[in-house]
Amino acid sequence: MTTSRANYNDLVAFLAVAREGSFTKAAARLGVTQSALSHSIRGLEARLNIRLFHRTTRSVSLTEAGERLCTRVQPQFEEIDIALDALGELRDRPSGTVRITCGAHGIDTVLWPRLSKLLPKYPDIRVELIADSRLRDIAADRFDAGVRLGEQVAQGMVAVRIGADMRMAAVASPTFSPAGAKSAHRRICQITAASTCAS
Repeated sequence: MTTSRANYNDLVAFLAVAREGSFTKAAARLGVTQSALSHSIRGLEARLNIRLFHRTTRSVSLTEAGERLCTRVQPQFEEIDIALDALGELRDRPSGTVRITCGAHGIDTVLWPRLSKLLPKYPDIRVELIADSRLRDIAADRFDAGVRLGEQVAQGMVAVRIGADMRMAAVASPTFSPAGAKSAHRRICQITAASTCAS
């Protein structure tokens, strides 16, 4: 018999009988009938082709094989219970890692001012900010979100505005003259942009 084919419900039943030393008490603990519990144990013994319990009209005790099985599997089931309890703790408070790709300017002016106030309230949250001006594939590169200026959002992404409009200016000195330009006076170009978060 391979492990993948084992009936873990029967192992739970086995451990309950081993712990209680009684089919009646174990059945009450599991919320099943005594006959259903006996059927599970007989099925487990049949698959393993070995007796796990000594049964009399007055008592139930483990055989040598039952003792060995109990010693090996009980700690494993306790570890499973601990792991499931730990997941319950995650449900009660925000935790985990959030990966965000963003240009350096967006990190300095939009993200960090907000995160610096938020993170102390949630010590179990870890934020990874990756400064990158390229339009990364958020899903393929395993990011949770990406922050862009303006409307640079890839198709299929959902954009949410997270910042106010920003005024940006391109400034040149009076001596600068692009090739072919007729005038050498300073040129100022004002552009309105907004920060958006895509996920």
